[in-house]
Amino acid sequence: MLKTFDLVLIGVMTATAAVTYTIKHRAELKLEEVHRLEAEIKLEKDTIDLLKADWALQSQPNRLERLVKAYNDELKLQPTESTALVHAKELPMLKSEVPVPDVTEAKASAKGATVASAKSATDTAKGAQATAKAQPIPMPAPRGEAEDADQIETGSVEE
Repeated sequence: MLKTFDLVLIGVMTATAAVTYTIKHRAELKLEEVHRLEAEIKLEKDTIDLLKADWALQSQPNRLERLVKAYNDELKLQPTESTALVHAKELPMLKSEVPVPDVTEAKASAKGATVASAKSATDTAKGAQATAKAQPIPMPAPRGEAEDADQIETGSVEE
């Protein structure tokens, strides 16, 4: 007859086998997922290579020159002037940096317009002029004299 210790050992061996099988099954699933992801990455890289080749074909100077000649009457393209090129710091401020107008003055001017008196209309105009004067007009930054004309700046627009 089997002893209690033998039964415990059989139970432990069965549990160990079940845990080992579960771990092996999970590892196989992860390996399949890795292979699937590698196949997706290879497909994306192949797509990128194909798109780069297509871009090289589409942007050939000879092809572009033929297109410009063919559609010159419709497009009326002109060469870019060298003075039309600017550095990033010379551009006006970003839309997110533009100051927000004061809401209380806008409400006051709307209330003054409903009263429809000459004095309130004059006060509203003065308030609008004061608001316009309070907000700075975005201007491009002047180029520094110490900068080399041949130097190209790279980096983000926000400095």
